[in-house]
Amino acid sequence: MKTVREATYAVLRQHGITKVFGNPGSNELPFLHDFPSDFKYFLGLHEGVVLGMADGYAQATGQPALVNLHAAAGSGNAMGALTNAWNAHSPVIVTAGQQVRTMTGIEPLLTNVDATMLPRPLVKWSHEPASPDEVPHAVARAIHLATMPAPGPVYLSVPYDDWDKPVGAFDEKLGERRVAMAGTPDEKTLESLVTMFATARNPVLVLGHDVDAARAQPHAVALAERLNSPVWAAPSSPRCPYPTSHRLFKGILPAGIATISKLLSDYDLIVVIGAPVLRYHQYEPGSWLPDGARLFAITCDIGEAARAPMGDALIADIGGTLELLAAKVPQTDRPAPTAVSRPERLAEPENGPLAPGNVFDIVDELSPANTVYLNESTSTTAELWERLKMDQQGNYYFCAAGGLGFAMPAALGVKLANPERPVVALIGDGSANYSIQSLWTAAQYDLPVIFIILRNGTYGALRWFAGVLGATDVPGMDVPGIDFCALAKGYGVKAFSVNSCSELREAFSGALGSRVPVLIDVATKAPV
Repeated sequence: MKTVREATYAVLRQHGITKVFGNPGSNELPFLHDFPSDFKYFLGLHEGVVLGMADGYAQATGQPALVNLHAAAGSGNAMGALTNAWNAHSPVIVTAGQQVRTMTGIEPLLTNVDATMLPRPLVKWSHEPASPDEVPHAVARAIHLATMPAPGPVYLSVPYDDWDKPVGAFDEKLGERRVAMAGTPDEKTLESLVTMFATARNPVLVLGHDVDAARAQPHAVALAERLNSPVWAAPSSPRCPYPTSHRLFKGILPAGIATISKLLSDYDLIVVIGAPVLRYHQYEPGSWLPDGARLFAITCDIGEAARAPMGDALIADIGGTLELLAAKVPQTDRPAPTAVSRPERLAEPENGPLAPGNVFDIVDELSPANTVYLNESTSTTAELWERLKMDQQGNYYFCAAGGLGFAMPAALGVKLANPERPVVALIGDGSANYSIQSLWTAAQYDLPVIFIILRNGTYGALRWFAGVLGATDVPGMDVPGIDFCALAKGYGVKAFSVNSCSELREAFSGALGSRVPVLIDVATKAPV
């Protein structure tokens, strides 16, 4: 007769989940006891790093990632990272240890009180099994729920005395089950979509992160070329849904109501695919839509469809629907829109501080086409999109909910998923401190990620937003006096401080050829 632990590992193994991302506490030790030799455990020094690493791995592979956290305290520490996983539709399975069943009623130390309430509303499902026998079934259920459209995190709280209990009715068929959703439009719906595109005078596509998640960029390109329509990336997109050097690509939309409406004012049909409608940020009142324009959304997320403030929506499989549309929509004779010119390379100063554009120009010049970029230099995001060529699927990741601390650990998960691709994390010095412990994990598990710190001594995004809000003389805006090279070396990572374009070019070239993680600290100009 199997124990709950043995049955759970069997279910995970049958689903191909053999990596565990964790930071254990006492409640989690019984689950990790006799850890199977075919599984691998990745330790993070903070729970935000653990969940961020799992998030990056889940997004890059499209497969569920298992996280093991410590009761309420560990879950709480990971909550900021959970916001990003939720908004990115990442299939992350979070398990947390609970106190023993016989004592939870009196709430001893390390009890996860109201455990199922703790992670809501940032998970698709939150559950504590009613008995030890239910644990393997709950794990299997969590895997199915995490991966079904729209994918997203789930949470399981498991009393730690359950793991050694015998399972009364475990059947291997539990882990053999597969659940799938056939979500492409029927013929009638498809024909109505084709007619909508064919009769539009001047359509525009706004694409979001679920296009990249569905590995559907080629279908998006084919559809845009049939329509000869411009393509925008949705505001604050956490992934790059379309090749940035393609002739039809216009850039990433800003995040204000009035500005978006003005930019899209020439179009009579606005089709948003794989993104919320729309992810605004700063409050900028105006008309939701330009006069005379129709908006239609195709999303895998019923929540996104329901909360949109305008337009019609279809809940469907993104990749399959784009593939059908690319094959069915007739080729237009509409003239192609004027291509957007990439900005000229910035003049290179002899010495620092460098402009952020100098950094991006050099990174773009030297990086192979399959490089993966993780961005958490939030004040320079618009310029990054303009200066970096991102023409392959899975080229780009950004914190989906704006929660800082994502990019450094997520880069580790992305590298685990794509060992053959260079992975470069571009991090602001303010952001870096949210998950600097990621460097230790990179060193310990030999993950050759390149971390570039754009150090300007201030929270650049906050300074910009202070101007938007007219909030002057705000305290807590500057972060001077941090020696990132010393921090990196303390965690076991090779580090370089550069103060000129030539030094950056030399350090980055060397890092690209290296088989170890490297941190490059670049002094950059502070935003005006």
